[in-house]
Amino acid sequence: MRATAPPKTDTTRRGPVVAALMLGMALAALDGTIVSTAVPQIVGDLGGLSVFSWLFSGYLLAVTVTLPVYGKLSDTFGRKPVLIAGIVLFLVGSVLCASAWNMGSLIAFRVVQGLGGGALQGTVQTIAADLYPLKERPRIQARLSSVWATSAVAGPTAGGLLAGYADWRWIFLVNLPVGAAALWLIARYLVEPGAAGEGTDRRVRGEEGVRDKRPRVSVDWAGALGVFASGTLLLTALVQGGVAWPWLSAPSLGLFGGAALLAAVTVVVERRAAEPIIPGWVWRRRTIAAVNLALGALGLLMVAPTVFLPTYAQAVLGLGPIAAGFVLSAMTLSWPVTAALSNRVYNRIGFRQTALIGMGLAFLVLLAFPLLPFPGEPWQPALLMLLLGGALGFFQLPLIVGVQSTVPYEERGTTTASVLFVRQVGQSVGAALFGAVANGVLAARISGGAGAGAGEGTADLDGLVRALETPGALTGPAADHLRRAVDAAVDYVYLGAAGAAALALLVLLTIAPRRFPVLKEHEPKEHEPREHEPKEHEPGASSA
Repeated sequence: MRATAPPKTDTTRRGPVVAALMLGMALAALDGTIVSTAVPQIVGDLGGLSVFSWLFSGYLLAVTVTLPVYGKLSDTFGRKPVLIAGIVLFLVGSVLCASAWNMGSLIAFRVVQGLGGGALQGTVQTIAADLYPLKERPRIQARLSSVWATSAVAGPTAGGLLAGYADWRWIFLVNLPVGAAALWLIARYLVEPGAAGEGTDRRVRGEEGVRDKRPRVSVDWAGALGVFASGTLLLTALVQGGVAWPWLSAPSLGLFGGAALLAAVTVVVERRAAEPIIPGWVWRRRTIAAVNLALGALGLLMVAPTVFLPTYAQAVLGLGPIAAGFVLSAMTLSWPVTAALSNRVYNRIGFRQTALIGMGLAFLVLLAFPLLPFPGEPWQPALLMLLLGGALGFFQLPLIVGVQSTVPYEERGTTTASVLFVRQVGQSVGAALFGAVANGVLAARISGGAGAGAGEGTADLDGLVRALETPGALTGPAADHLRRAVDAAVDYVYLGAAGAAALALLVLLTIAPRRFPVLKEHEPKEHEPREHEPKEHEPGASSA
């Protein structure tokens, strides 16, 4: 049978397609930052203060659990229909969010947005790898990273302006022109072979306009439902545990138990499926398994800057929400720069060695955070975030480019979705784990001393921040005591993040091969070297 070859997009079409990918990524990147600054206006209009956090948790759950499903669908039916469906679903969710009548409906419609966001995040990354050969991939990845950097700065500002001077519903309606432009560009300029199953010619029309006959492709819908259900229960337990109910309560134990049972059933279903949603080879192949685990550790450590640094900036440094966001944005400025330059490094020393250097530097930066003076100046954590972003640019991009280069076209969507899925799960685990660590430190620190009375009933990070932001609520010594408690809690979180960095280093040193088994560009699957056969290795990597 003829093998599946990757699509060829000429350079005249590649520019508009890249623009479409950047617009699509902007939809996902702006979503969190633009909504977060409008929360006070949304709650004031719709109510639901006790459950508003599900505006973000619901979206995150939907994105995470659908990533593997969309990855497999893009390998089966092609990238273009999956991306178009994802954009349409995201825009439908945006319109529904703008028409929400209470907090419950808005949360439900945010889940609809997330169902589209899962297709955006995974498929955009996969198409980017399809468009460019190995040596040029950092160019497109750097452009996509710059979208996240721009969104980190522009999102809070745009959200605040729209919520303050127009109406919060516009933060969802602004997605429509962006998404419409992306849809038009994708529909007009993205040309890929027709979808088919493994080993089938993907041509849609011959010169005479005759559609080639293709075998019916079976989709593992049972496996997709299992992944969705088990992932939803697990992430709900992680997101809500210690917040909505205690960790050892019946809801937490029930959710974890249900997730484990459904995961076991899903494994059985996947083993019997002809085309499983999460194939076993994503964990059997050393390179993919190592990158999965390493990016899972990255998701874990990213909780420290993305979740806890803004709290530190507000509670300890006394900055406002927007200024605190700018402290964090320093990381997003340096990340795309080093990512764009990383090819000059990994072409010389290899993917694994470049990632080791990046994570080694990140480990040192994370260890340096607890050494900052109290209360310190805003430029000090901003400088560390600038260094952290630069270090992680040398870590994440070489691993993603490297692992995408070890699989053929028809496995690239599944592989990309796999690493993004594990990174998202790592972030959820990190939020739960470090949240418990922070609250434990806070409880110990405010149990005595000058802030003991003031800290009563606020022994969690959000409660302490609200107490510190209320004028006249605390005496000077009590406020100082609580600030020191927050400072200590965030210090412990950064130490935990350094532990996650050490875990990533351990994975790369013990599991990842010294040289990634890179396939030749546009190599058909029938000629793909199997795991026991020699492959072409990455340039610049030394022998084992």
